[in-house]
Amino acid sequence: MTNPHPADWPEVFKTFLKLGLTSFGGPIAHLGYFHREIVTKRRWVDEAQYAQLVALGQFLPGPASSQVGFSLGLLRAGWMGGIAAFVAFTLPSVLLLLAFARAIPLLHEPYGQAAIHGLKLLAVAVVAQGVLTMAQRLTPDLKRRLIAIAAATIAILDSTAFLQLIVIVGGAVAGLLFCRGSGGTDGANLRPSYGPRTGLILIVICAALLVTSLVLPADVSPLAAIAAAFYRTGALVFGGGHVVLPLLQEAVVDPGWVHADDFLAGYGAAQAVPGPMFSLAAFLGARIEQVDDLTGATVSLLAIFLPGLLLMAGMLPFWHSIGRTPGAANAIAGVNAAVVGLLAAALYNPVWTSAVHERTDIAIAAIAFVVLTATRAPVLVVVAGCVAASMARLAVSSM
Repeated sequence: MTNPHPADWPEVFKTFLKLGLTSFGGPIAHLGYFHREIVTKRRWVDEAQYAQLVALGQFLPGPASSQVGFSLGLLRAGWMGGIAAFVAFTLPSVLLLLAFARAIPLLHEPYGQAAIHGLKLLAVAVVAQGVLTMAQRLTPDLKRRLIAIAAATIAILDSTAFLQLIVIVGGAVAGLLFCRGSGGTDGANLRPSYGPRTGLILIVICAALLVTSLVLPADVSPLAAIAAAFYRTGALVFGGGHVVLPLLQEAVVDPGWVHADDFLAGYGAAQAVPGPMFSLAAFLGARIEQVDDLTGATVSLLAIFLPGLLLMAGMLPFWHSIGRTPGAANAIAGVNAAVVGLLAAALYNPVWTSAVHERTDIAIAAIAFVVLTATRAPVLVVVAGCVAASMARLAVSSM
């Protein structure tokens, strides 16, 4: 990774705006879209560097795909690049979710459900492509393939976020023991535009804000209470995506800020739009009656994303030191293999299990996979094809 080029932030914004408009299917699918656009097409980072960012995102609380996207922008174009990547990737889903209040009834119509199902089948193809490409590059020998298989097996048996963290740690230990001389990518290649001192300050700020959110008095202003609740949620959830839902429900439904029916409606809408699941915070913030809808949406959105982004930015400078320690390359090789296993497990559950229910689903996903891997067709074309095929199947079955 070369040094960041701040002038490249418009390129980062344009790239992630495209991703924000087309990345359907949840955080695991997002990583597949990022891999295709950033690693394969644009080569901003290589396979091993990308796997390190994914592993770091799995280690830390917060929305993993948004953290990886923010880091890619940060490494490409400095702070402006990180901000551009976050805003561009998040904004489309936020705007759609704010507008979904009036459009939500359409989701209950058969063709609306068919369109959503087509997007899930697209996610199968995208994640499968990402797993295949990463496996070819990051598990070139039997030892690393066995680590990946073990990681996938464990993750399939128990997919909790805590166990995923254990699998990553286990991959590092297995790399130290069995991947000696396997090479790997030096963590020093992941160079942000600032040093470890700034990174440590960011980590301290994140921790201080968390403590503040936990000890905040009950009689604070509604806006401060909302910010504290969403910050706690973002700081304490590992794995991102759907894992955040129970904490969000506790944060906004239990105090009576948002009605349970509205919460479930927002959840359904969040599954139908591209971009990060954490954007649901904007919908919920807008539904809180105690504050103005736009203010509530803005504060809720920034509060839930902030801890994860602070931690990700804070940890990046320490890859330089980690990469220079004895055995680091071996540990990273093991982590890379474990990440491949985790992504393979996620391809099965929830991506495959939630989307593929019959032979027609397999055919649609397989065709999309072939188009993605064997051609240079734009993702939007494949999106349209999967949605059209799913809706056409419904039309035929209704005759």
